[in-house]
Amino acid sequence: MKPIKDLIYRLYEKKLLSEVKNIPSPRHVGLILDGNRRFALEKGLKTVTEGHRMGADKLDEVLSWCEELKIRNTTVWVFSTENVSRSREEVKELLQVIEWKIQQLAQDPLTHKRRMKIKAIGKMDLLPETTRRVIKEAEEATRDYENFSLNIALGYGGRQEIADALKDLVRKKLSNGVSLEDIIEHVTPDEIGRHLYTLDLPDPDLIIRTSGEIRMSGFLLWQSAYSEFCFCDVYWPAFRKIDFLRAIRSYQQRERRFGR
Repeated sequence: MKPIKDLIYRLYEKKLLSEVKNIPSPRHVGLILDGNRRFALEKGLKTVTEGHRMGADKLDEVLSWCEELKIRNTTVWVFSTENVSRSREEVKELLQVIEWKIQQLAQDPLTHKRRMKIKAIGKMDLLPETTRRVIKEAEEATRDYENFSLNIALGYGGRQEIADALKDLVRKKLSNGVSLEDIIEHVTPDEIGRHLYTLDLPDPDLIIRTSGEIRMSGFLLWQSAYSEFCFCDVYWPAFRKIDFLRAIRSYQQRERRFGR
């Protein structure tokens, strides 16, 4: 039966791809990579870390799908401000997987062939020095690239990002000699947007969350005001190309009104 199922899967994947390939894709896709731990437990893997590692490997496939559809900007949420409160051992092992993956991406010839810029967004001071060093090296190795961008949300929380944006706005205005009263006049949506972690990126057109959870948990809270959302039942390590293509097709079929 498996060969028949594989054939049906490939035919369906080919059909989906033909449906979406000639219609404009999102410029920016956000991905909440959820379900690594539950996947590991349900599959009986030896450790939760194995689930995280399989989830890290899944990113390679997804980036190839994005390239195929000419999706130039991808933001993945891999470690939240809330994740810090997990057990010390799990946090340590998760960050080791993240460091390994970032190093692998920075050294991968495909990254350089694609001319894909790697950037971390989040509260970097929550991360250990080893993680910050790996991030810096990856950003340095890809800083001149502009065909694609991979943004890795680490130590990230949407509320924290907005708070940091406001602090940065006020700090810079004060350093330029602007009075507090005048600073208040500068607190506008456009001005706040210029101080977000994602300053150089378009807002996400589509956000996909895996694992069946139907909530955003603060991911790109400011930037997602007019994003389309897709919630997928499968855990991140089991995310398939047909799941991705279905999400893209759903996005393409929606009429985006931007509040109008």
